[in-house]
Amino acid sequence: MSSVPAALSATNSSWWHRNQQSMTPLLLLLPGVLFFLFYVIFPIFQSFNLSFYEWDGLGERSFVGFYNYEELYWDDAFYISLRNNVIWLVLYLLAIPAGLFIALFLNQTVTGIRLYKSLFFFPFVISQVVVGLVFTWFYDPTFGLLNVFLGWFGLGPINVLGDEHLVTYGIIAAGLWPQTAYCMILYLTGLNAVDPEQIEAGRLDGAKGARMLWYIILPQLRPATFIAFVVTVIGALRSFDLISVMTNGGPFGESRVLAFYMFEVALSEYGFRMGYGAAIAVMLFLIMLVYISFFLWKMARDERGV
Repeated sequence: MSSVPAALSATNSSWWHRNQQSMTPLLLLLPGVLFFLFYVIFPIFQSFNLSFYEWDGLGERSFVGFYNYEELYWDDAFYISLRNNVIWLVLYLLAIPAGLFIALFLNQTVTGIRLYKSLFFFPFVISQVVVGLVFTWFYDPTFGLLNVFLGWFGLGPINVLGDEHLVTYGIIAAGLWPQTAYCMILYLTGLNAVDPEQIEAGRLDGAKGARMLWYIILPQLRPATFIAFVVTVIGALRSFDLISVMTNGGPFGESRVLAFYMFEVALSEYGFRMGYGAAIAVMLFLIMLVYISFFLWKMARDERGV
């Protein structure tokens, strides 16, 4: 009788020893995968489901089908938010080339380079709330440094955050400050992995300046560019804290973006409309998915040389 458990134990032990090398990484990844499924994937499907209901967050849900999406179609505030998100997407991408050129400068051997690196790195480590407060003071029409500077040339004062035509651009400029620092850090890390033999081979072939950058350095920086692009797009689409701190969506709702409008309708003055907020979140997710999927497809084509 005792020989049967012993045989089973030997069989199990031998299976583990045979598969230990392949199973160990999976076991180590399992907690992270479970957290990702529970805190990322599950809420996405939950938001899709909630967008078909009318719910105040406390009472009973009422199924309304596509009514929330139909209401979005006629909602002027939604289109203002969508327009501002497109502006954010286009202008926020300026952080990528700006971060690249700053990284190229900081990668040189010059006197005081550590001080320069610290100065450019500083915006990345401070809170977005602090960035918003600093730029609010900077734009202030009475004592802000922007209007002091314009006054030297006989211009101004300009109330950037109070002008419905300028407010979005003023907030984007504030957001570009730390985002450029983040892209700079990514490219500095990528430049440390650039193959010096390829650079030397390029110099022997007469490549220098822009040709060296375009044909030799940038292809080796594709992983850093991909990460910078994805993080920048996500940052542009989920922009909330700067808008909340600097304008709270004003003036006249002209600085709203989808993430801020979602907060307003779901948790603020619009009566806790969770279903309508979820519909806005779904639209934001689909925009992000299309934008990043297109970039992934383009990168895959470039890798294949199509």
